[in-house]
Amino acid sequence: MAVTTSRQQTQAPEGLVYKQKEMGNMTSSQNAALLAQWADLWGGNLSLADELVTDDFVTHVAPLPWAPDVGETGGREALKQWISGGYRGLSPDMQFSIDVGPIADEHYMVVRWRLEGTYSGGFPGASPDAAGRKVAFTGTDIVRIADGKFAEYWLNVDSLFFLQQIGVHEVPALALA
Repeated sequence: MAVTTSRQQTQAPEGLVYKQKEMGNMTSSQNAALLAQWADLWGGNLSLADELVTDDFVTHVAPLPWAPDVGETGGREALKQWISGGYRGLSPDMQFSIDVGPIADEHYMVVRWRLEGTYSGGFPGASPDAAGRKVAFTGTDIVRIADGKFAEYWLNVDSLFFLQQIGVHEVPALALA
């Protein structure tokens, strides 16, 4: 999957020097280099999880009314299942682009992304005529990296904008314990 970044397309002002700081067991540039693999994983190359995700990987996502069990999941297989059954299931042709980042240090990588694709249907409460509609929305990923692998993940996504585009008029309340 090709990932485009606006940051890569900009030049540093003349005379400005960027220095890479060595930190911990990996540099921030090494962690930032993992971005392409992270995007490929979300692009559907689930086999990458076997080499890039720690055994004790944890995902932190706000619980969603249609998937209340997604809030916090653990392990490689749970991540694979979430990727294959989540937005990829609703938009098989989805493409990611990076708007901001990667911003990385020795432990974390942060990116602001944009997803675009064609909604294929099947979401509860969506308008029947939404299938085939082009959709786009944004989100922010924060990923903790340990020993060159993805160890923990926080997602902030504009789900409301996605739901509006597919014609969902009412989202059921989430019962929090």
